[in-house]
Amino acid sequence: MTWMTFTGDVQEAAELLASEDVRVNCLDEYGMTPLMHAAYKGTADLCCLLLQHGADVNCNQHEFGYTALMFAALSGKTDITSMMLDAGAETDLVNSVGRTAAQMAAFVGQHDCVTVINNFFSRARLEYYTRPQGLETEPKLPPRLAGPLHKIIMTTNLNPVKMVLLVKEHPMMIDAVALEKCYQVMDLLCEQCVKQQDMNEVLAMKMHYISCVLQKCLASLHKRDDKLDDLIKMLLKGRDSDGFPQYQEKFIRDCIRKFPYCEATLLQQLGNEPTAFSVLTQALTGQMAFVDADYCATCGERGADKKCSLCKLAKYCSLTCQKLHWFTHKKMCRPVHVHSAELQADAPQLKELKEDESDLEMETANFLQALCLRAEEKIAAAGGCPAEQLDVDCPSTSAETNMLPRLRHDN
Repeated sequence: MTWMTFTGDVQEAAELLASEDVRVNCLDEYGMTPLMHAAYKGTADLCCLLLQHGADVNCNQHEFGYTALMFAALSGKTDITSMMLDAGAETDLVNSVGRTAAQMAAFVGQHDCVTVINNFFSRARLEYYTRPQGLETEPKLPPRLAGPLHKIIMTTNLNPVKMVLLVKEHPMMIDAVALEKCYQVMDLLCEQCVKQQDMNEVLAMKMHYISCVLQKCLASLHKRDDKLDDLIKMLLKGRDSDGFPQYQEKFIRDCIRKFPYCEATLLQQLGNEPTAFSVLTQALTGQMAFVDADYCATCGERGADKKCSLCKLAKYCSLTCQKLHWFTHKKMCRPVHVHSAELQADAPQLKELKEDESDLEMETANFLQALCLRAEEKIAAAGGCPAEQLDVDCPSTSAETNMLPRLRHDN
């Protein structure tokens, strides 16, 4: 069975698993299960097949205590990492050197996997609110809203525009009653994260932030913004001087300020970076979130591979985002050659001397050099003096000349 994980042949693996003699959790000489091999190889189809046949996602019989989640995180495959988490992988298990899966991924530079692990939220925890509890006659969250809300919770892109776009993807959420129930559940989850035995400040802050975004959507609906388009434009609108999105900045700062648990260490750490969005993202997803990556100018999605054809500076993840951003970007958009010329004009340049100024500089230099030479001749005629005195009296060309023989002598 282990050999099948090396070849990645899903069809042959399925035939083997159909046999009663094959154990899905069999171990090799290093204590690795087939699921561990498949996770490290990055074979998503094989991982899915093994999980369907009951593979133990938390098996830690490996000689160094590694789990399938650790191997998935080390491989850098975010989809497989999410698959392990959905299957019930525990994030707190440590290996023989006391490192969790997230810490191992961070050590080898797989920061996307770190973000996935740190932002994971079990669907079962949300579905708890889709069932009436105690004397309730109806659940706090309608079951039909659990899926869309869980998608918003699981997103690693904290840009408010992206979150509003996620709300727009599900028409059932563009409703005052639905948004009210969703943000109330977010507030309950935030309180739960703070008051549980092992307080999870990161998750609490994220739940609070999502609640603020949903409340903003609700307020926009009350202003007859039925499709939330006006809210998106407000979040994107930049100031005339440099295009900086002031409203978005103020909104995120207000979200952070309204966090109800002032004693949280995470809240006290916010405030070091220029923008509230960058501070919030780095605090919740890790300090490497903005390294070596292009981000969409509209929704902040990582890995934006499209550029404005005119200025070549603004980056987007889709044509939709470019259209949404154009109303404010057009104020700052310049052809690439014009932008280069502006940068060159603003760059500091050496002062060009006029012809008479250049002659004056040369005459002054010659005069100082002649003055130093005459001083040396007088000192030599008087019997000489230590080299240090020559250096002090003649700080220009003669000092450098006096140093040269000493350098040659040392060599």
